[in-house]
Amino acid sequence: MKKELKAQVIEAIKANMAQYPNFYITDIAGLNASETSALRRDCFNEGIKLTVVKNTLLHKVIKDSGNPELELLVPALEGNTALMYTEAPAVPAKLIRKYNKAGSEKPALKAAYVQECAFVGADKLEELVNIKSREELIGDIVALLQSPIKSVVSALQNAGGATVAGLVKTLEER
Repeated sequence: MKKELKAQVIEAIKANMAQYPNFYITDIAGLNASETSALRRDCFNEGIKLTVVKNTLLHKVIKDSGNPELELLVPALEGNTALMYTEAPAVPAKLIRKYNKAGSEKPALKAAYVQECAFVGADKLEELVNIKSREELIGDIVALLQSPIKSVVSALQNAGGATVAGLVKTLEER
């Protein structure tokens, strides 16, 4: 590969990492043409950008980033490597699990960089499947904060005026 082409590939990887906050390092070697086509179609439908990269070029991008968390991914850069870039943190993990449940060993998870944390190893797949997006977490927090208020309002509405009057009288006595 010529030096100019390597520089272009490195810039493309950097641009994708800047555009997409999460990426998965996978192995898709051994898939035949129809299986690869089906995987690419599923990735496109799920909003995942799938690219095959050379380990040495990805290693250079990681080393140049100066990010110690990214450097934890270096041991996973062996064998064939494909990157799955995504906005949603758990979508590639769910896609990989779907293929694994269907009996296919590929795509195989090697590592992932999700929500600024490194996950190395295929054993992290279930953790990655259960990661919630920022919006989902905010929704959960809002629901938890609203829950006590809803309980109090509901109890007051269901009890009628007698309980409210008793509550006010008790508060006045104290």
